[in-house]
Amino acid sequence: MASLLKKVQTLISANLHAMVDSALKANSLAVFDQYVREVEDNLENLEDAVATVGGELKTLRRKKSDLEQRSAELDRNIDIFLREGKEDLALAAQSKLNSIDRLLQNYDEMLERQETEFQNLKDARLKLEAKLTTVKQEREELQALLDLARSKEITAKAIKSLDDLMGAGDEDVARVAEGIRARLDKASARSEMLSTSLEAQMDQVLERSTLEAQLAERKARLGLD
Repeated sequence: MASLLKKVQTLISANLHAMVDSALKANSLAVFDQYVREVEDNLENLEDAVATVGGELKTLRRKKSDLEQRSAELDRNIDIFLREGKEDLALAAQSKLNSIDRLLQNYDEMLERQETEFQNLKDARLKLEAKLTTVKQEREELQALLDLARSKEITAKAIKSLDDLMGAGDEDVARVAEGIRARLDKASARSEMLSTSLEAQMDQVLERSTLEAQLAERKARLGLD
């Protein structure tokens, strides 16, 4: 479980800004796709770990409850034996009661450790799910930005070709090329406006992811998950 939690913590602490920069430089979303695959694999492992530890926790609680019932019964029997003057039976029952009480003490320690591990696993799952949601949103925004960048590259090549046509000396060709150039300029301006808007949205998502992570931590601490 410790190694799983360590992997999950690494994924949770992944720097989104660095991932965005890396994707933009490579002009590829591969870094995001790889991260999503790793998170989904670890989420699956976390789900299994939470179920396993949760099951063990229930088993420990049930065993402890059975021991507490036996302890209470022995305690009553000791009083009965003493009232009836059966010292030997009272001594034997007291010895059993002491053993059960020691065992109960061990169960308390095991339960405390198991509950801590169970809570840590649930907290990690909650945080990792929140991070995955944020990264998927980032991926969509980044995909739009990369599409815009590719569109601008195509537009730039088209404009260069039009410039060549406009300089060919044919007035009709130049006039048609100028009209197309104007439309491309307008499309490019609109693309830049959209790009600016998307970049602003990305910053908001990154800020929101920080706030959501803080709230998730607070909810986990308050037991509201």
